[in-house]
Amino acid sequence: MELKRVVVTGLGTINPIGNNIQEFWNSLEQGTSGSDLIKGFDASKFKTQFACELKNYDPKNFFDRKEEKKLDRYAQYALVAAEEAIKDSNLDLESIDLDESGVIWASGIGGIQTFFEEMRGYFAGDGTPRFSPFFIPKMISDIAAGHISMKYGFRGPNYSTVSACASSTNSLIDAFNLIRLGKAKVFISGGSEASINEAGVGGFNSMQALSTNNAEYQSASRPFDATRDGFVIGEGAAALIVEEYEHAKARGAKIYAEMVGGGMTADAYHLTAPHPEGIGARNVMRQALKDANLKPEDIDYVNVHGTATPLGDLAETKAIVAVFGEHAYKLNVSSTKSMHGHLLGAAGAVEAIATIFALTKQIIPPTINLKTVDPEIDSKLNLTPNVAQKREVKAVLSNTFGFGGHNSSVIFKKFVE
Repeated sequence: MELKRVVVTGLGTINPIGNNIQEFWNSLEQGTSGSDLIKGFDASKFKTQFACELKNYDPKNFFDRKEEKKLDRYAQYALVAAEEAIKDSNLDLESIDLDESGVIWASGIGGIQTFFEEMRGYFAGDGTPRFSPFFIPKMISDIAAGHISMKYGFRGPNYSTVSACASSTNSLIDAFNLIRLGKAKVFISGGSEASINEAGVGGFNSMQALSTNNAEYQSASRPFDATRDGFVIGEGAAALIVEEYEHAKARGAKIYAEMVGGGMTADAYHLTAPHPEGIGARNVMRQALKDANLKPEDIDYVNVHGTATPLGDLAETKAIVAVFGEHAYKLNVSSTKSMHGHLLGAAGAVEAIATIFALTKQIIPPTINLKTVDPEIDSKLNLTPNVAQKREVKAVLSNTFGFGGHNSSVIFKKFVE
């Protein structure tokens, strides 16, 4: 069976450094930090008092009061990003086969804000259950995919992928595989997360996963740096229109990139820590390269998971050197989480768009806040410190890894007819 070619024809996002694609790409090129003191709740008693929140987001700009009441923030963000991607793709919903059009959407946590608010209301009362009829449908992590499909009439495969911080890369890989196997023509795929609240920040604080550098909050997300002390939590969404090439060609679609490979592995090692030698990361990159029928030297840029945790950054850079050998030192490597923070289940989709930016603009987004590279990290790696770098970019790889040892990697190539 001959596999179909798969291309990306539309992009949409709302994230801490851009409320649309153009803003996001401008921020990536300029090295903008999205970190600030938390505005959404009083964090004065928390170990971490800062985050990468959305800027100037008002749901009333996108939803009427009745709609807003039915949607957790994570689903709101999903709908906002999906709408931009659909418009960007110029898909004619009247002419495409909606039975062959699907939605695969990811969230690592789903409606945690809804759960938190409903429980807070219950325990503040006298024990009489007074729950919203929208409680469950707002909270569940598959509902964003449902809302997107209902809005656009997509009747093809429709579900959510959940693999912690690897979730939205897995959603892209599933869309890729179903299209190349001929199971569908078009997918809206991506992820969203809205976990910057008392429960989210408090929970990650208790795990010692978040940076607590309140004194330098704007530069606290510092992957690879000797002073890194954890990730900065982010929120938002990113959506990609993933499409079968002949279908895209027939309608005259613009094509951002070709999606050519994906890998998914497990560390099988620890609840939250990566394997110290990066075995799972090594395996997933090799699997993605094999799937794409590419050699290590074909890759020009790796967008790393790069969360700025002491263990994670070291393990991932070890894996890159193991997989790419001497070519590792000719690559550009960067972590865009240094700018937009860690969007958890939405991270993979946001960073996929960042890698497509590198292909489209021939510019590598930087790792900002990098002053002193950890001496344990290979000093010969080009970590793209602080300033974007121009170079020829033909193929890019993006990594995402999640608690539970979930690893996923995706590869995009510059489109050639």
